[in-house]
Amino acid sequence: MPIATTVDGTRIAYQVSGGGEPLVLLAGQANNHHWWDGVRSDFEPHLQVITVDYRGTGSSDSPRTGYSTRQFARDVVGVLDAAGIDTAHVYGTSMGGRVAQWIAIDHQERVRSLILGCTSPGGPHAHERAADIRHTLASADQDAVRTALIDLMYTPAWQHDHAGPYHVLGDPEMSPFARNAHLVASNSHDAWNELAQIATPTLILHGDEDLLSPVDNAHLLEERIPDTQVVILPGARHAYFDEFRQQASPAAIEFIRWCSTR
Repeated sequence: MPIATTVDGTRIAYQVSGGGEPLVLLAGQANNHHWWDGVRSDFEPHLQVITVDYRGTGSSDSPRTGYSTRQFARDVVGVLDAAGIDTAHVYGTSMGGRVAQWIAIDHQERVRSLILGCTSPGGPHAHERAADIRHTLASADQDAVRTALIDLMYTPAWQHDHAGPYHVLGDPEMSPFARNAHLVASNSHDAWNELAQIATPTLILHGDEDLLSPVDNAHLLEERIPDTQVVILPGARHAYFDEFRQQASPAAIEFIRWCSTR
């Protein structure tokens, strides 16, 4: 597995497959590259797919410092440098969408197109999940947390037909320190004031039944980012990219192709 070493000496593992223009896929909070296992094959025939194990996850180092969405963005740029990639399409979901925002803000010259899925601008302007959901996810009962998280990710119909394993529930090998550091990093994200700086064409994807990151956040991003298209997926929850892959993956690929011909 290839490794990139960041400026602060952290070793970041990444994975490369497929062929064509580079596409970086960024996972949600406290998850490694397996977040994308269900849909990676949708992109590989068309694009060179790069996934990343954030610091604290997967085969990457777990330092005691450097846990912020902006630092994660720097880590991703370090991966691009190590892979010899000058520019890439960037598709981030959930916390990965927050990381992707910083890549497009701080490293505009590296981003060919930007896709933000089931994410938010963060900070006081964002639409937060309901208090009862926050309370459940903070429970000490890990079985209850897992059950609630699955329900937030997938519809009952999907759960009935797909017993698992689910790859979007967090990296089970993470240390408690790293898991909490990811939580703090995601919760501390606030790119509201900088979003208007994004000059990259942007696609926003969101499920209209997403209670983990309410769909109103998609419209906030649309208002703040100058050049945007929005696709709302009826009936989809937080893991729309997995359950609704037959709609979501083609929408992303079509947008990338459109951006490549502009």
